[in-house]
Amino acid sequence: IVALIPLLDAVFGEDRSNPPEWAVAALVEDRYYRWCTYLFLPLQYLGLVVACHVVATRELGWFGWLGCALTVGTVAGVAINTAHELGHKSARVERALARVALAQSGYGHFYIEHNRGHHNRVATPEDPASSRLGESLYEFLPRTVIGSVRSAWELEIKGLRHRGRRVLGHHNGILVSWSLTVALFGTLTAVFGWKVLPFLMAQA
Repeated sequence: IVALIPLLDAVFGEDRSNPPEWAVAALVEDRYYRWCTYLFLPLQYLGLVVACHVVATRELGWFGWLGCALTVGTVAGVAINTAHELGHKSARVERALARVALAQSGYGHFYIEHNRGHHNRVATPEDPASSRLGESLYEFLPRTVIGSVRSAWELEIKGLRHRGRRVLGHHNGILVSWSLTVALFGTLTAVFGWKVLPFLMAQA
């Protein structure tokens, strides 16, 4: 994926198409798009469970194991986009589903950093989610992954202290999100055995 996406960008060029302004409100209210995000989650987790079963019960060899991890990891990456859409909704259930979507990749801090960090600092030097002019994917990727964790943690600590709450407690959204990942990986390991734990880490 890291090599394929830049190659496809070079071949196909930039897509400048956007819906006209007059159509945006109707698209936002169209329930079809909402159901696409809802239905992605059961498919995401069905794929993860099936992959764990395959890894636990079959001799794949290193190449098959790696291919399975990359395939399942790509689905988890798409789930970050799904979480992005769900996290922007006002309904509490949709915001909770955003955290569920992020559990597979262990990227639950995205929910906090994106909504409270990126949207306030977009396209500024302080924003780890904005690429810099001329920055390659390979330079941007480690900077955004590490920077997003750091930014989310700083934002959450600041918010908790402002509300007079403990940093290490159940009000910490990052710890809650990461605990979902621990619970998910722990459950799958208990069901399928220790063999799936390295696979789960690799796909994340």
